[in-house]
Amino acid sequence: MRSTRAAAGLPDLPEAQIELLRLLVATDGITPGGAATELRVAQSTISNLVRTMAAADLVERLPLPSDGRGALLVASTHARSLLARYDRASAAVLREALDDLPAADRRAIQDALPALQRLLSALSE
Repeated sequence: MRSTRAAAGLPDLPEAQIELLRLLVATDGITPGGAATELRVAQSTISNLVRTMAAADLVERLPLPSDGRGALLVASTHARSLLARYDRASAAVLREALDDLPAADRRAIQDALPALQRLLSALSE
């Protein structure tokens, strides 16, 4: 993936940052405590990620509408654009790799997809 990212002119973001960005996009914003719970990491880890990512214009901290004291973390427009570019680059690499496989291997992968989806669901619980 690093070579794909480099070829597409994408920064090599750490996986933890990508996970947080995906969560922020999926939830359309979440509190730091909520992010820590969802990602199963310490709140200090989220704080460190947010500090770094805010400096890189990836995350924005907005006041909570309910009380104004807490923060709502949202993915910046720049981050959303990067994620879309990552997804396109990843999909292209995957398509190319699948196209290079023999037809029997592609069928075996397709047949395994429901089981892999169940595995993914079990791991996320």
